Amino acid sequence: MITIVMGVSGSGKTTVGKLLAQSLNWDFSDADDFHPSANIDKMSRGIPLEDADRLPWLLKLQAAIDRWLLENKNVVLACSALKASYREILCRDPQRMKIVYLKGSFELLSARLTSRENHYMKADLLLSQLDTLEEPQDAIIIDASQPLDIIVRQIRNHLMCG
Repeated sequence: MITIVMGVSGSGKTTVGKLLAQSLNWDFSDADDFHPSANIDKMSRGIPLEDADRLPWLLKLQAAIDRWLLENKNVVLACSALKASYREILCRDPQRMKIVYLKGSFELLSARLTSRENHYMKADLLLSQLDTLEEPQDAIIIDASQPLDIIVRQIRNHLMCG
């Protein structure tokens, strides 16, 4: 089973993903680690990524997901997956994949990004991410403002019951 924890920057994907993976005794992977250096450079300079920038990254992620599924690994993947077309590239086996959408208000996300240190994604790119975001209709939707333990428990309940 592959569970993609998605949302815009500041929604808590990595933190929640790591805690969820730990609680399930699954592997964790962060999609940020798959970005080419050119993408990271662009984002660190405050330049939003375009679809052409994201496609090689998505294809690397798709290959990793295919490998994990082939190996029957259980993995939590933290990934923005902002557009439906991106999720279609990533989720080619919906029977063995779930999407969790961490949804948060602009105020919450902005506050988190402003207080974040040593990360290439700057707060001023939040608006471009929100403009790009196509909220999923077929995901487990979780309020990102809740305490982490409650978020993880809600996701686990959905995964175990759904």
